[in-house]
Amino acid sequence: MLGAPFDWYEAVPGVVKTGPFNGHFVRDIGAAYLVCAVALAVSVWKPSKAWPALLAAGGFLSLHAGIHLLDTICGRASLGDLARDLPGVFLPALLTVGLGLRAAREA
Repeated sequence: MLGAPFDWYEAVPGVVKTGPFNGHFVRDIGAAYLVCAVALAVSVWKPSKAWPALLAAGGFLSLHAGIHLLDTICGRASLGDLARDLPGVFLPALLTVGLGLRAAREA
C-alpha cells in the first residue's frame, strides 16, 4: 500500500468496487497498517510492554472490521464480500485484540 499503491488497489479482491483509485488515501491506510505490524512485531520481543500498542492496533483493526460489517448490514456490500473479508479483515482484528488483552493481563 505504501510502496505500490496502485498495484495494491488492483490486486486486492473487491477494492476496485469501492470507488476510484486515490493514492493518498491508500498510502494513509497503509501507514495505519504499518503501525499495526510494528505493534505486533514488538509484541514478539516484549509482550509484557507491548500491550498498549497491541490494543491500539486492535482498535484500528476492529473499527475497520466494523465498517465492513456495517457496509454489509446497510446493503453497500454483499454477504459474499463479508465472507471474503473474514480471513483478511476480521481475523487479524480478533487476534490482535486477543493478544493485547492477554498481554495486558500478564503485565
